[in-house]
Amino acid sequence: MDFLRHHSLRPYNTFGMEAQAEWFTAVSNIADLQEALHWAKTRQLPVHIIGGGSNILLTQHLQGLVILNAIKGLELLETESNNDSAVIAAGSGEIWHDLVCWCLERNLGGIENLSLIPGTVGAAPIQNIGAYGVEIKDVFEKLEAVSLVDGSLHSFEKESCHFAYRDSVFKQHLKGQFFITKVYLRLSKCPHQLHTSYGALEETLEAMSIRQATIQDVSRAVIGIRSSKLPKPQEIGNAGSFFKNPEIEPAQFEQLKNQYPHLISFPGAKGRIKIPAGWLIDQCGWRGYRQGDAGCYDKQALVLVNYGQASGTDVWTLAQQIVASVKERFGIELSPEVNIW
Repeated sequence: MDFLRHHSLRPYNTFGMEAQAEWFTAVSNIADLQEALHWAKTRQLPVHIIGGGSNILLTQHLQGLVILNAIKGLELLETESNNDSAVIAAGSGEIWHDLVCWCLERNLGGIENLSLIPGTVGAAPIQNIGAYGVEIKDVFEKLEAVSLVDGSLHSFEKESCHFAYRDSVFKQHLKGQFFITKVYLRLSKCPHQLHTSYGALEETLEAMSIRQATIQDVSRAVIGIRSSKLPKPQEIGNAGSFFKNPEIEPAQFEQLKNQYPHLISFPGAKGRIKIPAGWLIDQCGWRGYRQGDAGCYDKQALVLVNYGQASGTDVWTLAQQIVASVKERFGIELSPEVNIW
């Protein structure tokens, strides 16, 4: 294995931020990963894991060893012929959208609403990625992971992952303790129940003159919506949605609804109401705002961007200003969906 000194991380984060790893290596299997962990442990170096780099904002150089996840592999596991579902196994270094396309080619339904979400398969359960009324927890079976402490292999069933809105046990008390190596999903072989009522999805399908949608139709509609709102990282540095959609209590929602009759909302968890963070940011006048090369995208206020030479600190400063503005006007505190390093 190669361990590279003072290696640039610009190619490995979709914001395109320049930062360096004190040490850097890539792993394509569990044996390589365990060797890399042992190498770092003997030198008493901290370890950082990078996948697609689409959910991080680098605000500084990273000390220790940065490990790039390059574990590949897609497999359709055997299921009984009379079973309506099938389990697929995906290497954690696979690109998430590549997995979605692979499943669509095999007419396996359940993740079509999650088309074009950036990042790798391994990051998906950590974040409990979701879009248009579907989350990965809805199809999650189990995952395998390696302990960053001793290199041992572990298996996590759905219940032990403690999934919540854009959250899991791997963002809470197990944060930074495991490297996910493989993810198992249970998908439908006869996908009839499609989720098309969230956001602009139903409207987009109607515009496409589709009355009885297939999973492939849903995927194309989602791709169309996302492509129209989100900039390509190759053209404008970004990490997609920067903030989570906040959830508030019904009493606070009613109070805000009286003040702002056009307030948009969706059902949240445990009886709470979910408010689109993009709407709140837009109402505060941030959409299209630019501060040097850090900005708030003009087509979607939820997306913070690097127009070229912004630093991670520049983007984070802008993010904090937006949080303060929304808090002052609406009494709602936004939380970043992106990990700040």
